[in-house]
Amino acid sequence: MGSHIDVTPDQPDHLPSPATRAGREGLDALLADPRRAVVALDFDGTLADIVPDPDQARAHPDAVPALAALAPKVASVAVITGRPAEVAVRHGGFADVPGLEHLVVLGHYGAERWDAATGTVTAPAAHPGVAAVRVELPALLDRVAPGPGTAVEDKGRSVAVHTRRAADPGAAFEALRGPLTDLATRHGLIVEPGRLVLELRPPGMDKGVALREYVRATGAGPVLYAGDDLGDLPAYAAVDALRAEGVPGLLVCSGSDEVTELRERADVEVAGPAGVVALLRALARRLA
Repeated sequence: MGSHIDVTPDQPDHLPSPATRAGREGLDALLADPRRAVVALDFDGTLADIVPDPDQARAHPDAVPALAALAPKVASVAVITGRPAEVAVRHGGFADVPGLEHLVVLGHYGAERWDAATGTVTAPAAHPGVAAVRVELPALLDRVAPGPGTAVEDKGRSVAVHTRRAADPGAAFEALRGPLTDLATRHGLIVEPGRLVLELRPPGMDKGVALREYVRATGAGPVLYAGDDLGDLPAYAAVDALRAEGVPGLLVCSGSDEVTELRERADVEVAGPAGVVALLRALARRLA
């Protein structure tokens, strides 16, 4: 388990002592060479609190100011999310923010890219399996999870089924896992489980692939990655692989009781999005 940090306004420069040697080396490298550092972060659960209706998720009110304070002092800040890039930009409030002129949002696990410098999204054609799943999904849900509470989030390039508002969220999640996996497989998709959500999406892209490609393209040095959910584990693995290649890295977990796997792998654990914001603010102040 990573070390815990609770940064308060009375401790503006307090930074954690990571629980692992690799984490300590990653933090030291970031502080020593910030102009080559990449700070990469998940959105939901990391910059924004998890809420019952994903359409209502918004970045923590202090997230954008913290990012804007830190971004000019490092090589790059990237948000890597399973959401469509433009949705993350809108819910995050990332557009037209002084200090975030070079922010990048990698949406749909890296299939889409939004650049603050241009305000545009670039992306390949959508996978045809998503359209097929979209048609078949209502009948499957009526058969396997009848009744209110199961919600479908159409992300355009993927479809997510949320069980958080079901009468028994965990039971609904487990009941749907097998049938949704079968449906996805028939149409050339995979199922990505998360915090009471099952996402049907194209294979071949995940946050680890997105992070490695971004780091390679930017030629960055130290890498910090912060996440909260199972979909962030590939990004954790990517940081581990980069470390093996000589690129220092720091793994941050936005802690929750719903997912413990990241907590066990992280160098540092913080208390949800508020803790992530506090860490970003502390880094910005330390690099002043």
